[in-house]
Amino acid sequence: IPVAVNVSALQFQQAQFVETVAQALRAADLSPSLLELELTESILLRDAEEALLRLQGLAELGVCMSIDDFGTGYSSLGYLKRFPIQRLKIDKSFVRGLPGDASDAGIVNAIIQMGRALNLKVIAEGVESEAQREFLQRCGCHEYQGYLFAPALEGRAFEERVMRQNKAQVRLLRGGA
Repeated sequence: IPVAVNVSALQFQQAQFVETVAQALRAADLSPSLLELELTESILLRDAEEALLRLQGLAELGVCMSIDDFGTGYSSLGYLKRFPIQRLKIDKSFVRGLPGDASDAGIVNAIIQMGRALNLKVIAEGVESEAQREFLQRCGCHEYQGYLFAPALEGRAFEERVMRQNKAQVRLLRGGA
């Protein structure tokens, strides 16, 4: 199961950050493709050249990277194009007003179209209603996360949910109902 981890500014700025991630992957015997690091725009723009070097090191490891809470910072589109990022996560503050708020709708649609133009997967955060999901789908958003999909779950409840889904998928593959 892929795991997404939020990275703090303090963690990302550590000189040995890439090596620390590589060591953690080795220690957990985890494929880098199953790790997604979520970074905020502000982390990436503090020292853009140093951030680019770290991102390139993480990309060489095979780790997936996303910009979390996109739209709340002051991104430079030039940097966004240069960074080896695979995903943009639209901040829930823009999703909350969908589909009725024209300003939020325009911002969200622009982010989705920009992400698609840059060949980035776009994920909307904080989706709580079917109307929001339908709007995002019409705009071409790739994925969504939020209460509509699942409420916050404790560890054991999450494990049980995953086990039920896996069993259901196995039955489907075997032709069962």
